[in-house]
Amino acid sequence: MQNSLAQGSSDFPGEADSSGERRQITVEATEKSQRLDRVLATRVDDLSRTRIKALIVAGHVAVADAVTRDPAYHVKPGDTITIDVPPAVPPEPEGEDIPLNIVYEDNDILVLDKQRGLVVHPAAGHESGTLVNALIAHCGDSLSGIGGVRRPGIVHRIDKDTTGLMVVAKNDRAHQSLTAQFADHGRTGALRRGYMAFVWGAPDRPRGTINQPIDRHPHAREKMAVRQGGREAITHWELLESFTGRDGKPVASLLACQLETGRTHQIRVHLSHVGHPLIGDDVYGSGFRTKASQLGSAAQNAPSALGRQALHAYLLVLEHPATGEIMTWESALPEDLLLLQKGLRSIK
Repeated sequence: MQNSLAQGSSDFPGEADSSGERRQITVEATEKSQRLDRVLATRVDDLSRTRIKALIVAGHVAVADAVTRDPAYHVKPGDTITIDVPPAVPPEPEGEDIPLNIVYEDNDILVLDKQRGLVVHPAAGHESGTLVNALIAHCGDSLSGIGGVRRPGIVHRIDKDTTGLMVVAKNDRAHQSLTAQFADHGRTGALRRGYMAFVWGAPDRPRGTINQPIDRHPHAREKMAVRQGGREAITHWELLESFTGRDGKPVASLLACQLETGRTHQIRVHLSHVGHPLIGDDVYGSGFRTKASQLGSAAQNAPSALGRQALHAYLLVLEHPATGEIMTWESALPEDLLLLQKGLRSIK
């Protein structure tokens, strides 16, 4: 049984640096059609199956020199599997000097307007450069630790490429209060979360509610999906503006959405489910890219130029954990979404 270990680097995509390790195994005939993660868990003794899955998803595993991100990939006899194990990272996130757009801060909470591309907390493939790293540098020892060493202060998340308002707890009292408010999601309390969403197509009525359960996608585990038996998920929406294509019919819309629950990718999944996926959402709306051809010539490049899902958290209302005051923050559309809106309004 071949199980070689090599240091150093080559042209492997996602290669480890000089302090990491490269491992290679060759699939044997008895391992035909087995899952990639199972084979590696059996052959690599010092890595757990959970760790191996994380390495695969993060792009650190290649089969026959091609990066494979699917733990369930079925291997073939003779396949050479290469694993680049990144160097060990500190058990706790370290502070990093990352600029933050802070719109409010006191001894209990911090509210920021998150920029695009910023991951909220460390995870496989994003061990540094996250909001948590920035908060540790900014807040120091005052940051709440209830969320665990990997998520200090975090009581809710927005996706990496979604922009807008987030609140962070700076102490344990604030963390407990905010967590309770987000669990209630405004059903009995003051909490409100509002999003601006540019979507393909136009609803046939001015407002509505999507009440569909959400769970992991049955085949693509990195995605969520509407599934019976999933967790309750409720999204309210209102049509703010529609954009007309060359044929004179609405081809895109701007919706204001409010969450009554807080499921992973909730707005993206719900709007895609009803046939109006977010513009720029390659995960849940890739089948709608051809819609851009229906736009006027001046607007056709706007969706592709955006480079992210067109979603912005514009409204946050909550009860202050210490004073009980009802506080409201609003965030204007960022420049990239304003450019998208301008492009969608152009009809030539």
